[in-house]
Amino acid sequence: MATEPTFEALFRSAQHSACHLEMRDAYGLDDDYQEWTAGNRFDPAERWPWWIDLVSASVARGVTVRRARIVSEPISSYVRYEHELTSGHNVKAGEAVRWLPRRQASSLALPGNDFWLFDGTTALFNHFAGDGTMTGEELVTDPAVVELCASAFAAVWERATPHEEYKPV
Repeated sequence: MATEPTFEALFRSAQHSACHLEMRDAYGLDDDYQEWTAGNRFDPAERWPWWIDLVSASVARGVTVRRARIVSEPISSYVRYEHELTSGHNVKAGEAVRWLPRRQASSLALPGNDFWLFDGTTALFNHFAGDGTMTGEELVTDPAVVELCASAFAAVWERATPHEEYKPV
């Protein structure tokens, strides 16, 4: 019985691209978020060096890493936390990040779940409970589903504002 590759294995095996579409206004409200809401700021590169290493190594070997976030405005406290940490975490690692206000996404065909898309051939859906805790992942290689993810990501990316220019409302 073959086991499915882990997220990290999928990321490390990407040859050309790794794209992530996030569509929730909050995720699991973990200790890092709780610390941030209490006013304790921290360096995300020190907190999550494994991410910096994973993305940096991928970018160094020619993989384009992009993340698009669809967000409601005014933004939630969690999205404010994400926005504040993006430069020192995602961008520092080598990701290109863009933000799309949800009202600008109404005419887009979007999958029902957040996903990672690797090399335009494999989608890894992230499943969450109502409170934002991750409940599992689903690896999909069906060409029709992968194409939906690819076209959705491309449409969001085209409309979205680069992180450096996005001013949260």
